[in-house]
Amino acid sequence: MSERTRAHVFVTGRVQGVFFRATTRDTARQRDVDGWVKNLDDGRVEAVFEGAEADVESMIEFCHEGSPQARVEDVGVEYEQPRGLDGFEIRY
Repeated sequence: MSERTRAHVFVTGRVQGVFFRATTRDTARQRDVDGWVKNLDDGRVEAVFEGAEADVESMIEFCHEGSPQARVEDVGVEYEQPRGLDGFEIRY
């Protein structure tokens, strides 16, 4: 089993009201990545991804495109210590 990694991601652009969270959740579940995603009051989307390094990196790459309706301007990433998340959810 590969070592787990954790990325805390902030996505800027037209990323709310365009199914970004639902698409992120579905993509993370397909890639066996744990974590969560939520909208922020300032218009950004925040997400945390935990899993195998390659899978987490693929989710970060996904965030640069997002859902088909999204227009991503920037993706900020902070790496943190994994906390043992299990499953992936949309937070409100």
